[in-house]
Amino acid sequence: KRIEEFVGRVNSGTAQLSIARMQSPEGWIAPGQTPAFDEYTVVLAGMLRVDSATGVMDVRAGQAVHVAAGEWVRYSTPEAGGAEYIAVCVPAFSPETVHRDA
Repeated sequence: KRIEEFVGRVNSGTAQLSIARMQSPEGWIAPGQTPAFDEYTVVLAGMLRVDSATGVMDVRAGQAVHVAAGEWVRYSTPEAGGAEYIAVCVPAFSPETVHRDA
């Protein structure tokens, strides 16, 4: 997976929000997480699968999804070609607040 942060803790020292472009290959699966930030994701190409406590959603190019802070979520890109998407986190993403599953 490739992450290119435009605004956020790493690139600009901004704690209020982060904006990053993600490129995930076919077959990529993130660990489950319960982040302490809201995450807004806009899919630019391909399909991003979003597993949550309420079900599974396939988000395709031109669509967006919001995962609220405190909700458990797991992202994956199971289809051929993977996916490219923009993630906006409020407040900014940090390893300390993503709370990945053990």
